[in-house]
Amino acid sequence: MLEFIDLGKKISKSDYAAVMDGLEARLGECQRAAQEAGVPVVLVFEGWDAAGKGEAINRLAQVLDPRGFRVNVVLTPNEEERYRPWMWRFWNELPPAGKFALFDHSWYSRVLRERLGDEVSESACREAYEEIRQFERQLADFGAVLVKFWLHIDRKEQKKRFRALEKDPATAWRVGESEWQQNQRYDVWRTAAEEMLEETSAGHSPWVIVEATQRKFVEVKVVETVVVAVEKAILRRASAPKPVYAPMPKPQESPTHEKTVLDRFDLGLTIDREDYERRLGELQERLFRLEHELYVARIPAVIVYEGWDAAGKGGNIKRLTRGLDPRGYEVIPVGPPNEEEKLRPYLWRFWRSLPKAGHIAIFDRSWYGRVLVERVEGYCTEEEWRRAYREITEFERQLADFGTVLVKFWLQIDPEEQLRRFQAREEIPQKKWKITTDDWRNREKWDQYRVSVVDMLQRTSTTHAPWTVLEANDKLYARIKALRTVAEALERAIAGRGTPTA
Repeated sequence: MLEFIDLGKKISKSDYAAVMDGLEARLGECQRAAQEAGVPVVLVFEGWDAAGKGEAINRLAQVLDPRGFRVNVVLTPNEEERYRPWMWRFWNELPPAGKFALFDHSWYSRVLRERLGDEVSESACREAYEEIRQFERQLADFGAVLVKFWLHIDRKEQKKRFRALEKDPATAWRVGESEWQQNQRYDVWRTAAEEMLEETSAGHSPWVIVEATQRKFVEVKVVETVVVAVEKAILRRASAPKPVYAPMPKPQESPTHEKTVLDRFDLGLTIDREDYERRLGELQERLFRLEHELYVARIPAVIVYEGWDAAGKGGNIKRLTRGLDPRGYEVIPVGPPNEEEKLRPYLWRFWRSLPKAGHIAIFDRSWYGRVLVERVEGYCTEEEWRRAYREITEFERQLADFGTVLVKFWLQIDPEEQLRRFQAREEIPQKKWKITTDDWRNREKWDQYRVSVVDMLQRTSTTHAPWTVLEANDKLYARIKALRTVAEALERAIAGRGTPTA
C-alpha cells in the first residue's frame, strides 16, 4: 500500500499563498460553527518520526482560537495510566462538544511503538484493534468529527532529516537510538503501519495519508482535509431530523407477558438476625483480608449496584464497605449527568471513575441508567438506549480483558414490599429524607421499569460480567448474599493470579 504513495507531490510558493489564506479563513469559520453546533472535533496525527507531525499541528494551532482546542502529546504511559485499562487515558482526553482535540501520537501507539518494541503481545495487539474500532465508532455515534492523518515519508528522506536535526544543537535531542532503530527497521515498521491502516480505516473514521516530503504541501492538505470534514459534519447536523424524546408507554397486558425472568427468584428467602450478625462479621473479616491481597496482586475491582427504589442499595453498600480499608475503595454515587458530562459520549464519566489496579470502585447506580431510567422517562432517544447495550457490553469486555473483577447486583423486591418501605420512610422522621415525589412517580411506572430491567438482564449478563440478582425483600438476606458473592469473586481472581487467599 504505502510503497505506491506518490511522495513527489509538492505545491509551488505562489499556489500555496493563493490557497492558504482562504483555507485559514474557512478553518476559523469551521471552529466557530462547530462551537455553535456542539460538534466535537478529534484530530489524530500519526506517522514516521521526523515526518512533520509537530509542524502540521503547529500550523493548525496558529489559526485556531486557542480557547477552543487542546493538544495532547501521547508519551509512554505513566504509573497512573499503566494501572488502568489502556484506553482510559484517551477517554479522559476527549474534548467537550464544540471543542477541538489534537493528538500528537494517540491510541495507535499500542499497535505500533509498543508492539514493535515488544511491549505488548500479538494477542494484546489484536484486542487493541478491536478496542480502537469500538472507541472510534462510539465517537462517531456521538457526532464527533474524527480525522486521522498518517504522515508518510520514505526511508531515505527520514534519514536525511535525522541528520539535519542532529547537526543543530537545538534539535539534536529529538534523534536518539529509538529513532535510528525505526529507520533501520523501516520495512518492518511500514508493514505494521499498513496493517494498522487496513484494520482501522472505516467510513466514519478513514485514514488520510499525507505525502509529507514538502512542508507546504502537508500544511495545505491537512488544513483542507480538516475544513472539509468539519463543514460536512455541520451540514449533516443541520439537516438531521430533530431527536425524539418520549417516555416509555405502559406495556400491553397479555398472558404471555405476565411472568418474567424476575419471577424465578424466591423473594421469601430470609435469614434470622443472630445468624445474620455472625455471617456478617465473618464475611467482613474475609473481605478485609481479600482487599489487601487484591492490592498486592494489583487486581482492580468494580462492583455495581442497581435495583428498585427502596430495595436497600445504600444499606447493602454500607455493610460491604464497613469491613474494608477506606484507603482501598471508593463509593461512586451516580445521578443524572451534569452539564460537563452531557458534552461528551455517554460512557465518558464512567471511564473517568475506573479504579487503579489493586483498588475497588463501588457504583451506587451506574452506566445502566441509560437503559433503565433514561429509557423509561424519555431522557434519551430510542436510538441512544438501544445503542447503549452494545456500548456497555464493549465497555465491560474491556474491563474484563484488563483483569478487572466485575460484580453486578440487581436488588429485586416486589411492589408490596416497596410500598411498605415507602410508607415507613414517610412515617419515620429520620428516614423521611429518603422518600421524594420522584419515588412515588417512578412507582407508577413499575410495569415500564420491569420491562426495561428484564431486557437489561437478558442482554447484558455475559460470561465475563454476569448479573447477580439479590432477593431483597429481606434486607439481611440480600446483604449476606452480596458480601458472599463479592468475596467469592475476589478469591477466584486472586487464585487466578497465583496469590493464595488467607
